[in-house]
Amino acid sequence: MKIQALLDKEVQDFINRNIDQQVTQLALQKKQFNGIALSEVVQQIAAKQKAEKKLPTWFATANIIYPSKVSVEQTSSEQTAAYKASLISGKTLLDATGGFGVDDYYFAQQFQKVIHCEWNQELSEIVKHNAELLKVDNLECLSGDSTEIIKKRDQKLDWIYIDPSRRHDAKGKVFMLKDCEPNVPDLLDFYFQYTSNILIKTAPLLDLKAGLSELKYVKKIHVIALENEVKELLWEIHNHYEGDLSISAVTIEKGRALKSEFNWNTDYQSTFSKPKKYLFEPNAALLKSGMFNAVSAVFHIDKLHQHSHLYTTDEDLNLPGRNFIIDQVVPFDKNSAKTYLLNQKLNISTRNFPLKPEELRKKYKIKDGGDTYVFFTTDSENKKIILFCTKK
Repeated sequence: MKIQALLDKEVQDFINRNIDQQVTQLALQKKQFNGIALSEVVQQIAAKQKAEKKLPTWFATANIIYPSKVSVEQTSSEQTAAYKASLISGKTLLDATGGFGVDDYYFAQQFQKVIHCEWNQELSEIVKHNAELLKVDNLECLSGDSTEIIKKRDQKLDWIYIDPSRRHDAKGKVFMLKDCEPNVPDLLDFYFQYTSNILIKTAPLLDLKAGLSELKYVKKIHVIALENEVKELLWEIHNHYEGDLSISAVTIEKGRALKSEFNWNTDYQSTFSKPKKYLFEPNAALLKSGMFNAVSAVFHIDKLHQHSHLYTTDEDLNLPGRNFIIDQVVPFDKNSAKTYLLNQKLNISTRNFPLKPEELRKKYKIKDGGDTYVFFTTDSENKKIILFCTKK
């Protein structure tokens, strides 16, 4: 990628003029530029289109250079990066897996100095260029192996931040940290020679228990969801920490972070009951946390069944997830199903139920939509039931 050629006024004008166009059509044009291929310019447009909602600060800044569209898709959103940076602060942070630098833009607001380490020299140069445009003057961009950079600098760091990526040769579907680059479990003791505090970002695919089995000294896990979709897991590690592990389920919605915190080591106990006045379905971050018994115990609500992960209460609570008024409860049997479901317009979900939503839609000719929300589930007596609800 030729940064200077991309900064040519004619190229930038073309990018901005065509930002709403389909890149597949633009790629067919005969347009020519000095010193750069049309395909590279079109790649900039595709990446910038991805950035419009995810990275509005970058999108709104003139002359920003983007890596590939895939890199933009894989980077943190500004909302998750801002939340992440709010968790830590200090004098110096080293980012061992720099990438496009979105996280570091926000870390730079919390630290006196941020060191961005990136294997790919071209990407490192892009981040340095963009940092100048974004007026970030405390970000140092270094290209190379971060472990070698750490050794060479040989200085104490307040934090090391790592976003390991799964190696292309990793086998199987099971996501293990040891299959990532860098191999954090193997490098922990090395990192602790230079810092006492490590923040690791992983994909939500990683099982929490599996991650804990590979790591040590974990103080806190943050499950971060954006608009009810889990985007990342953050592992806060402090050298020689031996206390209780806490878990924070965070949902960022409309610029606000809704947070629920639990103690991983506490033996929470659920209570169970038949459906009451209200139904609660936990948000995605709570579900990923796996703290199902804690939800019952901490919020003082009952589970419908051990494996349903639906909760009920007589109190009108505003809990972190979807809250419903239960209008009617009917048994799931042949007669009731035909009476209440056939040819109806409903929003249906299944929890701990033998049939999938698509099977139920087909069987009872159910149309999607309307104001009625229907949950097919199993109650505390192992009976299959249908809950007809109105969203609060």
